[in-house]
Amino acid sequence: MSKKIVLAFSGGLDTSFCVPYLQERGWEVHTVFADTGGVDAEERAWIEARAHELKVASHITVDGGPAIWKGFVKPFVWAGELYQGQYPLLVSDRYLIVEAALQRCAELGTKAIAHGCTGMGNDQVRFDLSIKALGDYEIIAPIREIQKEHTEVRAYEQAYLEARGFGVRAKQKAYTINENVLGLTMSGGEIDRWEAPGEGARGWCAPRNEWPTEALELTLGFVHGEAVSLNGKAMPGHDILSALNRALAPYGVGRGMYTGDTTIGLKGRIIFEAPGLKGLLVAHRALEEAVLTKQQNRFKPEIGRKWTELVYEGFFHDPLKTDVEAFLSSSQAKVNGEVTLRTEGGRVDAVALRSPHILNAKGATYAQAADWGVAEAEGFIRLYGMSSTLWAEVNR
Repeated sequence: MSKKIVLAFSGGLDTSFCVPYLQERGWEVHTVFADTGGVDAEERAWIEARAHELKVASHITVDGGPAIWKGFVKPFVWAGELYQGQYPLLVSDRYLIVEAALQRCAELGTKAIAHGCTGMGNDQVRFDLSIKALGDYEIIAPIREIQKEHTEVRAYEQAYLEARGFGVRAKQKAYTINENVLGLTMSGGEIDRWEAPGEGARGWCAPRNEWPTEALELTLGFVHGEAVSLNGKAMPGHDILSALNRALAPYGVGRGMYTGDTTIGLKGRIIFEAPGLKGLLVAHRALEEAVLTKQQNRFKPEIGRKWTELVYEGFFHDPLKTDVEAFLSSSQAKVNGEVTLRTEGGRVDAVALRSPHILNAKGATYAQAADWGVAEAEGFIRLYGMSSTLWAEVNR
């Protein structure tokens, strides 16, 4: 009798390969697609049809939008720091995918779980460490296993599927593509060869010649550092992020390319597109700059970078992440107000903000007016710079 195993499934080349591979080794495969917002209804239907085409024992789709907002987007925006100053952690839905797959394991009464991560990337670390943190499970990673015998892994997967009568999408032959509500990442092909991206290496963000001619303005409302409204309309967070993606992608906002130091030590070169997250981060940072104290604004990025590193490297369930989030949550008590974003294409700026907590001095405006005298200013400068001034005097 076949043993039951739950496979985190996206319908792509890797997870499609995993189904017959596991079946031929005696597993009864049950697939779970955690819809974290990167696909439309047509694509969801295609993924379900793909699972049935591969003759899985069962397939379910789980709505991961609310979970990814609460579990990742909210604290990520609070942290406000990109990995290595560039990358917005776009595949952090992996942690929520694990939780959905383990829930399905519990429903089926099995302790076996599979994923389609390769042995070359970070996702295997994120999947495995999350699974180990949440229970005692048998982890099967078919793509890792075939790397022991095959160097051209994707070519082997494609040939394996085609030999069994299963087609492979043309796009999947050229690039590894990940999409969710957070954004899109793309690697493979000329990207991996350190060459300029080809015309096919584009996802949501429009190229320069397709940007609208009129500027776009959007207003985000925040309560305790969490976006709660868009253009005055209250909305669930994941819906706000989806709406920002749709609004900002035509202007090319949030697209970039970077080479990162991966968890396993390789250099990883990818194209990424994150229009909605870019808008959220810009708006949130502008509001924080106005309402937090000088000391908070100086210190908080250090904590934010630690949170980002923990999540990037797979330590989503480490207790330090919980400790860091307690600090971040406390820092957001007065991050309330509205921020207006504006883009004419390529970049987005916070151009106006309103908050009852802006740290305005009642009698003074920077570089314009002050309610202190010349003697007070001179005295402050003298004391503030005394150490440097003394060094200069002694060592002339």
